[in-house]
Amino acid sequence: MWRLLLVLNARLAHQRVRALLSVIGIALGVALGFGVHLMNRAAVEELAAAVRALSGDADLEVRGGRSGFDESLYVEIARLPGVAVASPGLELQAGIAGHGGPTTERAAPAAPPSIRVLGLDALRSAQLQPALFAADPALRYALLEPDTVLLSAGAAQALGLGKDDRLALVVGLERIELRVAGVLAASALRGIAALTDVATAQWRLERLGNLNRIDLRLAPGARREALEARVAALLPPGVRVQPVQAAAEASAGPSRAYRVNLNVLALVALFTGGFLVFSAQALEVARRRGEHALLRVLGLERRGILRLVLAEAAAIGVIGSVLGIALGTLLAGFAVRRFGADRGAGMFRGLTPSVGFPPDAALLYGLVGVAIALVGALLPALDAARHPPARALKAGDEQVMFTSVARVWPGVALVAIGAALTTLPPVGGVPLFGYLAIACLLVGGIALMPRAAQFAFAALPRTRDPVLALALNQLRGAPGQAMVSLAAIVASFALMAAMAIMVASFRDSVDRWLEAVLPADLYFRTTHAGETAFLEPAFEARVRALPQIARVEFLRSARVSLSPDRPEISLLARDLPEGELRRYPLVGERYRRQAGDPPPVWISEAIMDLYGTAPGMRIEIPIGGRRHAFVVAGVWRDYARQLGALLIRRADYVALTGDRRSNDASLWLAPGATPAQAMAALRALPGGAELEIAEPGEIREVSLRIFDRSFAVTYAIEAVAVLVGLFGLSTSLGSIVLARRREFGMLRHVGMTRGQIGRMLAAEGGLLAALGAAAGLVVGGAISLILIHVINRQSFNWSMDLHAPLGTLAAFAAVLVALAALTAYLSGREAMGMGPVRAVKEDW
Repeated sequence: MWRLLLVLNARLAHQRVRALLSVIGIALGVALGFGVHLMNRAAVEELAAAVRALSGDADLEVRGGRSGFDESLYVEIARLPGVAVASPGLELQAGIAGHGGPTTERAAPAAPPSIRVLGLDALRSAQLQPALFAADPALRYALLEPDTVLLSAGAAQALGLGKDDRLALVVGLERIELRVAGVLAASALRGIAALTDVATAQWRLERLGNLNRIDLRLAPGARREALEARVAALLPPGVRVQPVQAAAEASAGPSRAYRVNLNVLALVALFTGGFLVFSAQALEVARRRGEHALLRVLGLERRGILRLVLAEAAAIGVIGSVLGIALGTLLAGFAVRRFGADRGAGMFRGLTPSVGFPPDAALLYGLVGVAIALVGALLPALDAARHPPARALKAGDEQVMFTSVARVWPGVALVAIGAALTTLPPVGGVPLFGYLAIACLLVGGIALMPRAAQFAFAALPRTRDPVLALALNQLRGAPGQAMVSLAAIVASFALMAAMAIMVASFRDSVDRWLEAVLPADLYFRTTHAGETAFLEPAFEARVRALPQIARVEFLRSARVSLSPDRPEISLLARDLPEGELRRYPLVGERYRRQAGDPPPVWISEAIMDLYGTAPGMRIEIPIGGRRHAFVVAGVWRDYARQLGALLIRRADYVALTGDRRSNDASLWLAPGATPAQAMAALRALPGGAELEIAEPGEIREVSLRIFDRSFAVTYAIEAVAVLVGLFGLSTSLGSIVLARRREFGMLRHVGMTRGQIGRMLAAEGGLLAALGAAAGLVVGGAISLILIHVINRQSFNWSMDLHAPLGTLAAFAAVLVALAALTAYLSGREAMGMGPVRAVKEDW
């Protein structure tokens, strides 16, 4: 073993640059994967901790969403046998007065400042949530005073409020103020939240007689399943009961697709690092074929050669993994402190998580890094161990290994398997087969590179320039070497191209979608929270009477539950004059209503995918505590709500609920009126100061800026993957050039100058990179189709139109070719530092 370690140390010291680049590739991949995992883990744990802190010692939780339920239900449930303690609650997201921005519900914008208001029974909470007041029990009695709240530590810090300050909230279009009676301990209440008495919440938030949560603790000996069934039998439509553990898990459910895709994307760089190790090890094994043969002659067995090559890869993997874990921890900590858990994607607003260091996850990512390095070195190691030493000692035998990787059938088989995998459904909501299809397509595309190189270089016209002729002959004679050299760059360029096409397609689709859903001249709405702010009918009448307004349409937003095992979805009740559905881009077939049909509902693509509905089908929607039948009239594209949305006519909503309030409006200006005049008129109305007013161009700009910020992590990961690929190309070209010193010596003997050899190498590098870029574009284009039509559809239930950023891709390809030519030229200068006589003396 000690002799193996000595040989390993000598070999790694000899190939310092190539080993360093391989280590960097593995380290960057592990750092991104582990860093993203830490950020996601911190956010999810904070979400779960927030649910646990509020639920306390409860066993079951009754939830009614935004609309809630009548408080008389609390009395019925509290009297059930098996209930030891029942605590009523009202939980709403409230807008903070004085904050607003140019946003709209259509554009999925970043929310203005809002706060989660939790109304609890101050006395009963002592039995179920003792941890809330453990640090200062006297604070419990402060809630019994009228108009008081207790702030979470996160809210106090974010809002700059302390004891006896005033918290100003928006209710309707009115500003209400609550006195801050104190600040809870950081562990007692998580996120941006305020705690008040349930009666205060009902009164000041205009929810008299209404609750939306009841926490239950079982009596000793009671069976949870039996009590859960009895409670469920009492609940009106849209209200559900579930164990507290299920509620904690469900809190992270809406962000799961985002987190999974980000984790997979982060592993792309590690995957590319594996190809870098493959390229480096394959070229190094080819260059040292004679050395391995000599070791075999001296008595080292095949297993010894295999262990030697794999030990090199394992050392690279261990060093890279350790560095990656350290770097990933630093990156995660910096990202959470600088950008928060949200990272611009809108998934974890209001959280203040801290990044820990989970040893189990660190060990797992470290093992993945080592495994990737070992897999990358496996084929070269097997070839080195199997090759007969007598043949390997002959000059020129190093090219034999490259012919063994030039078979076509593995690539064809992998591409076919990948195509078949795209037809399979998701597993538990995760597009597992889509990810496997991308991996098969990528590896299969790289495996087909030798045959592609043969066709491509054979198709190039003959030239009389001896320098270019030599370069072409070299490339035509070593197609397998081309695959090994380009493995990392094809992988990274293909993944970069795929992500660039997917993001460009998504952005272009969102841009055109915004144009379709923003046809009016002006938009205004209440706060983004939407649960405490609303517009009264009297305010609507004042808006309609403004001389600057020719036409106005109002919308009422709510949330409903179609299934007890899925999160709530959005219900949009809009004024919809005949023929005005064009603003909601309809996809697929449309249903023509028949006599006797119930009212129409238009569903988003997410509803169609998640609930299996289609035009012409009838569905029941819980509205106003009862289930009402609707017929699906069509499917519309919606990028604002991942979990799904239902659109109905506001007149139908008012008829079913009697609720005439609204949340936002679309305005068309009267002839001669300007947006500035209309804005001033709206601000002058009672309560108009609390409105968010914006023009469609401003909404579009803000929405696209948020889109770009949410994909900032994607752009960074793409850049790292391309950087790793460039490392691979550099080390591959350098290894090939240095291994050809004898060839250069012979060319110098027959009269070629250093400049001509440099031109030849630059031409080889440029042609190789051009082939790699072309292959990367082809493979990346195919992968982008999987991302667009399989991964995104199964993850987020969005469809989009294909849009390739040809200019950006062409620029990347040009830079790649130029860098490859420069790298080959510089490597040639180093290789030609040896005199021509010394270069060929081994052949004497």
